Amino acid sequence: MSKLEITEDTKVSEILDEYGDIADVMEALGMKRVGGLSFRRVITKAITVKRAAKIHRVPVDDLLDKLNTAVDQIEGENLKSES
Repeated sequence: MSKLEITEDTKVSEILDEYGDIADVMEALGMKRVGGLSFRRVITKAITVKRAAKIHRVPVDDLLDKLNTAVDQIEGENLKSES
């Protein structure tokens, strides 16, 4: 799996498809969990990281930092399990 480059224009659904449920990361920034993972996959098809940040009144740079940190951790864990 190659690392997804997350920018403000990345669709939240792309992150969910690549890395699974990231609700815990978003909750850490005060964003409320919306439904279950399958519901989130549907409603996030058209929502970008920038739009999600605006909806939840979270600075987009803070959200990007948290998401990229979480992705780095996931990638690191995946590399360890492959070794």
